[in-house]
Amino acid sequence: MTDEQDRPKAGDGRAAERAERERRLAQALRDNLRRRKAQARAKADDKGPDGKGKPDDPQRSG
Repeated sequence: MTDEQDRPKAGDGRAAERAERERRLAQALRDNLRRRKAQARAKADDKGPDGKGKPDDPQRSG
C-alpha cells in the first residue's frame, strides 16, 4: 500500500500547470491594463483642455 501512497496522483501535475498558467495570464492582464491606462493618460495629456490637438501637432495638420 505504500506504493500507492508514494505515487503522485495523475491530475496533480495538470492542476499545478493550470494554476501556474492562470497566474501568468492574470499577471499579463494586469500589465496590459496598466499599459493601456498609461497610453490613455499620455494621449489625454497630448490634447488640450478643449479636446483638440496642439496647433503644431503633425497629425492634426494637413
